[in-house]
Amino acid sequence: MTDPIDRAARLLAAARRPVLFTGAGVSTESGIPDFRSPGGVWDRFDPRELTYQHFVGTEAGRRKYWEVGRQSYPLMRKAEPNAAHLAIAELHRLDRLDCCITQNVDNLHQRAGLPEAKVIELHGNATRARCLDCGQPYSRDEVQGWLDSGVEIPRCPACGGVVKPHTILFGEPMPAPATQEAERRARASDVFVVVGSSLVVYPAAYMPAHAKHAGATLVIVNLSPTPYDGQADLLIPARAGEVMDAIVQRLRSLV
Repeated sequence: MTDPIDRAARLLAAARRPVLFTGAGVSTESGIPDFRSPGGVWDRFDPRELTYQHFVGTEAGRRKYWEVGRQSYPLMRKAEPNAAHLAIAELHRLDRLDCCITQNVDNLHQRAGLPEAKVIELHGNATRARCLDCGQPYSRDEVQGWLDSGVEIPRCPACGGVVKPHTILFGEPMPAPATQEAERRARASDVFVVVGSSLVVYPAAYMPAHAKHAGATLVIVNLSPTPYDGQADLLIPARAGEVMDAIVQRLRSLV
C-alpha cells in the first residue's frame, strides 16, 4: 500500500498548478479557537447578535461585536505560525504552490512567509479595519487601543463613520474579487489540497468541487470527515501541521 505522505509529495512534485485550501483546523494548531468547536466563540456568544445586519444596522450590534472582538483579538494577535503555515510557505519557496486559498482571517500565512499575492482570503483579514463611510483604513491594533481605552463603539476619527474589521460577518456577502479569483485558480489547478477544513461553510466550501469538476486531483488532510471525502483521490485523516511538515520533507528530495 502506497504511503499517503509519499503519494501527496509526489503529486505536488509533478503538479503544474498546485493549490492549497486552508481552514480553521490550521489556525487551531496555533491556539486560535474554532468558532464552532466546544469552547469556541459560539459557546459563549449568541451568533445572531454578531451578524452583518445587526452590526451595520444597530449600535447595540456594533457594541456587542466589539465586546467580543476586544476579548478575542488579543488571542489571535499573540498566535504564532505553526508547522502547517511554515510548510505551506516552504511549498512557495520550492515553487510548488500556485496560491493558498484560505477561510482563515488571522494573517498567519503571511507571517509564516507566504507573499501577500499568494494568499486569497475568502473571509477577510482580522488585522485590518476600515471606515464604511469614507474608506479610511485602520490597523486592528489601532482599533484595539481605542477599545482598551474605554471606547465601546469605534468611530472613524476622520469622518465619524462606522468602523468595521476586514472580516466577513454572517449574512455579509463574500468579497467578489477574492471569490472569483479563488474559483478561477481552483478550476485551473491540477492538484487541489484541502488542509484543516471541515468543508461545511459555503460558498467557500465549493472550491474543492470546482477543482474536482475541472479535473484536478483532490487531496484532503483533515482530522474529521468532510462532505467531500467520497470525491477525494487521497484522504489523510491527521493533524495539519504534522502532515504538511512530513509532505514537505519528502518533497525536498523530489524537486
